Amino acid sequence: MARIELDLAHAYMPNPQRDEDFALLPLKMTFEDGGAYALLGPSGCGKTTLLNLISGLVSPSQGTVKFDGRDVTALSPQQRNIAQVFQFPVIYDTMTVAENLAFPLKNRRVPADRIKQRVGQIAEMLELSEQLDKRAAGLAADAKQKISLGRGLVREDVSAVLFDEPLTVIDPHLKWQLRRKLKQIHQELKLTLVYVTHDQVEALTFAEQVVVMERGRTVQVGSADELFERPSHTFVGHFIGSPGMNFLAARWNGQGVEVAGHTLSSNTDPAVFEAAGDFQLGVRPEYVTLAETGDPTALPVEVTQLQDVGTYKLLTARVGNETVRVRLDPDGDAPERGAKVWLKVTGANTCYYGADQNMLAGTSHSANMPKAET
Repeated sequence: MARIELDLAHAYMPNPQRDEDFALLPLKMTFEDGGAYALLGPSGCGKTTLLNLISGLVSPSQGTVKFDGRDVTALSPQQRNIAQVFQFPVIYDTMTVAENLAFPLKNRRVPADRIKQRVGQIAEMLELSEQLDKRAAGLAADAKQKISLGRGLVREDVSAVLFDEPLTVIDPHLKWQLRRKLKQIHQELKLTLVYVTHDQVEALTFAEQVVVMERGRTVQVGSADELFERPSHTFVGHFIGSPGMNFLAARWNGQGVEVAGHTLSSNTDPAVFEAAGDFQLGVRPEYVTLAETGDPTALPVEVTQLQDVGTYKLLTARVGNETVRVRLDPDGDAPERGAKVWLKVTGANTCYYGADQNMLAGTSHSANMPKAET
């Protein structure tokens, strides 16, 4: 395994001049040895480009890639000792499952008894033990992808294992099982794993640290709790959660936080707001609650929609030009469409954003997470 340090940028065109010219804007990032990381973001945000820069499939336009302090920027994936699992299965149909799993080890002349032991271990972890003697050609797509995962995990000497949306072809139920399996495998084998996905559930389930990306930038790096509770950027608040965070235009009027003409009390230091001018109040639907009429931390709203989602009821309301969504208990009473109610939107879980940045967020990173600068 290796500690991976990136200090680079990448553009697919010569002489990039503007931010829009870069697939990946300049960044500095460190992935610690033995960590499990996810690169999360929408299509086109730079996730796969970053993964390919780590693997050596793409050379950076500028900057360096280091493994354990050694500059590997000019080295191939083979020389970097990387295992990579792609979106669609990459296997040999004419071989058996066991032969597919053993192939990377045979190429490196690993002793036969060790190959048998390692193949058996990985097959058991991925629940392929009963299929070891079957030809890969006759297996379903999800089983083939499990073989592909196994080929990436079977080597013990790799610097890192990289996954590029490997569960796309897997049916939803098996996808949930495999996410848990990958997490278990990481805990047992202590491999350095980097996992690309646009699915927040995959990222938050699998990874110890999630790198949220948007338009070639890293906007936040953190644990699932950190991304949900304290998004450092409005994009993270919007992208993480279902539905995403509510954002309400706000300003400090000297008495409190003013939203849609209503002044709300807040325990936050007024100095934070006085220097900000206009800003946004951010609060997740899970933390908005029904309040008593006239509550100083609440807004008077009109209910515009009530949806029963099964595990919760989703209430949508409006105040002026602002929309607020609330997740309510599925078994509790809920106001009907057209009802006038008060919603509590300020409290311990409320965030405030100026120029899309969390005005209350710290800038320090814990020692075991990638440190990103963009």
